[in-house]
Amino acid sequence: MFTGLIEHIGKVSSIVTDAAGCTLRIADAAPILGDCNIGDSIAVNGACLTVVEFSKEEQGGWFTVWLANETLDRTDLGELKVGDGVNLERAMGGHGRFGGHFVQAHVDGTATIVEQISDGDSLRLTFQLPEATPERPSLLPFIITKGYIAVDGASLTITGVNDAERTFSLMLIKHTQEKITLSKKPIGAKVNVEVEMVGKYIQKSIVAALGGGDDSDGLRGLIEKVVEDVLKKRGL
Repeated sequence: MFTGLIEHIGKVSSIVTDAAGCTLRIADAAPILGDCNIGDSIAVNGACLTVVEFSKEEQGGWFTVWLANETLDRTDLGELKVGDGVNLERAMGGHGRFGGHFVQAHVDGTATIVEQISDGDSLRLTFQLPEATPERPSLLPFIITKGYIAVDGASLTITGVNDAERTFSLMLIKHTQEKITLSKKPIGAKVNVEVEMVGKYIQKSIVAALGGGDDSDGLRGLIEKVVEDVLKKRGL
């Protein structure tokens, strides 16, 4: 479990890819390696990854993680290049204050930056989600204005949603711009998105309560089923 409060920005120093996945080495990471052990979880751009090797001294402190093909398919990590900065956060401890929001670091999908607008010292960003598919249903039902969302692992407040255009917007204050990589990404770049997990549990509970199955097409499927039941009872 994570908080979405980015601790440090590391730098990709090595990428080795083969048919089974990818080995990623992150350097300049010493500030988060003080209590690191093999097998620890570190969120890299919002994706929970397992440390398989590390050094606290070399290359400003580095650690290595393994990315399975599922991770490469679900996230933007497969598009990283050597030298790219990445947001880093250790798994939350139970001995401190809890900021941000509950982040599993299980990325739901990606979105694309489509607009960047300066607003004083702040930066307004708009992202577009891909079209929904049976394999990847829309995340829009879980994105609400003034709700929260994890973008590249950073816990951020949603300032606007446009369901018709499949977009949502955020605003980064100056401090946040300096502490995460998002403000440095150009228009057209992809970001990792994780929506609030409680909403997903609620939707699944409602679908189950109304007799829907795993293959129900969201609310549309539920409504169609209710209408069919009513018509059947009336003999129509």
